Amino acid sequence: MLTLNLPESKPLIKAGANEVLLVTNADLRESANVECWPVQHKFEAKLDHVLSDRFGVRARRAHLYKGDKGHGFISSQREGSDLIASIDPDAPVIVLLTAWQYSHHLAPSLAKHRGPVLLLANFDGTWPGLVGMLCMAGTLTSLGKAYSRLWSSEFDDEFFYNGLESWLKTGQIKHDTSYLHPVLASHPASVTPAWAIGQQVGEFVLRNKEIIGLFDSFCMGMINGVFPQKALVDIGMPMESLSQSALLVEMAKVPQSLREECLAWYEAKGMKFQFGSDPATELTRDQVLEQCAMMIAMARFTQRFGLTSVGVQYQQGLAQSCAASDFAEGAIGSTARFPIPDEDGKIIRAGKPIPCINEVDMGTAIPQTMLFRLLDSLGLPSETTLHDIRWGSEFEGTFYWDFEISGSVPFEHLKGGIAGATGYRQPAMYFPKGGSSIHGQGKAGRLLWARAHYEGTQVFMHIGTGTAVELPAAEFERRRRATTYEWPLLNCTLDGVGRDELMAGHQSNHITIAYVDADKLPDVLRAFVAQAITQHIKVCVAGNAVNLL
Repeated sequence: MLTLNLPESKPLIKAGANEVLLVTNADLRESANVECWPVQHKFEAKLDHVLSDRFGVRARRAHLYKGDKGHGFISSQREGSDLIASIDPDAPVIVLLTAWQYSHHLAPSLAKHRGPVLLLANFDGTWPGLVGMLCMAGTLTSLGKAYSRLWSSEFDDEFFYNGLESWLKTGQIKHDTSYLHPVLASHPASVTPAWAIGQQVGEFVLRNKEIIGLFDSFCMGMINGVFPQKALVDIGMPMESLSQSALLVEMAKVPQSLREECLAWYEAKGMKFQFGSDPATELTRDQVLEQCAMMIAMARFTQRFGLTSVGVQYQQGLAQSCAASDFAEGAIGSTARFPIPDEDGKIIRAGKPIPCINEVDMGTAIPQTMLFRLLDSLGLPSETTLHDIRWGSEFEGTFYWDFEISGSVPFEHLKGGIAGATGYRQPAMYFPKGGSSIHGQGKAGRLLWARAHYEGTQVFMHIGTGTAVELPAAEFERRRRATTYEWPLLNCTLDGVGRDELMAGHQSNHITIAYVDADKLPDVLRAFVAQAITQHIKVCVAGNAVNLL
């Protein structure tokens, strides 16, 4: 006879009349959660005020402040799973996000929640909530879960009020995403020479395969960045699964003399490292030497496995073992790169960047790798990177985005190149072992941007164009101080895509960019769209970029 002895279920947390349940999620790293809590507390108070005073609705917190931890965030998948299991599955839930958050804490349970779900973010560059919301949105999309999204700088504008009212009354918010224009193989541009070039590149990829090498996968809770293997195989871009432990072993093989030679090469080229003596809070030479060993080891794996691109998970795992991966990732993704010898002394991929996939995000690995192959085959600069959609604000009547990542940009994307780069110690709250960033101002120029996401096993891609600008020094400094000071910052406009359009339709916290000369951009866009369609990717061209086709 079978005896069942499951843990006892607790009474469900229900939402009463004129009541919604409030949930909040954040980091796995408790040092970050404590630092970010005051902003969350501030916006919870703002939301409470708006709901009660304007709509007569009470926000009931579904989980308690943790006095022993110094914050009230969900900070693990177990905690998030237990929380959602304790909530009435039909209750309306607001997920308030004011900081970076690990989506997997909540998403697997939210995906099965029947009641309406609102992802609500503060539009601020500090930690930032908007980035966390975009990641959670892309994650729920990938899991097939319907949800609503909303964002606001101070929770006091009509856009915010109208969206919140719609969700409270109907359980949904309908944003205008008509800026996304589906493009089919029968598009009129398909008769152009550039389209034919893109088809040839796409056929080459399907036939020969572009192998993406990832040292572990699933970084920082980004379910939206982990694609099904069938999705990758269908587009001709399979993954080589590598282990970060093997990377550490390979790094240990790099002799001290080669590490020193590598660092000296970058110093001779003009990069400025802000060295100190306390490794806990300051950048040290040993940290950068370790990053040089990582770059050399990554390149040797790339050659050994025949990889087109490579990426390192880093968080969590290597973060407790060695210096940050960012300098290694940005440097290896540059054409101007320390000549990396293999074990026999032959220089690895001389004169070509090795696309590097920050945070092993497959949704950026796809466009980065594709753009490298296309641009390289056309003899054009082929450096690519991803950025966080970190923030944005107006300057002299124009809204400029702040695109920022933790340091892994190719030097060719910076004003002044290597000589325009400064290495700061990565923030201790995220990077206990330190390591250098590659800080600099993004250079001016025309750019092509893209992002891939998946629904089921079908790959989708949004593609657009934009213009990177070099804002005046005082304005650039203001934006640096409003985000993460140590990291590279790119300011840009996106053609025909404003703040609210991108926030409404983008399926990730990340965006991929490549610089393309203005006179070549229309043809490169046509070729890239054709390449994607040939590789069985469903394409939407964003904003005014559709006019360039």
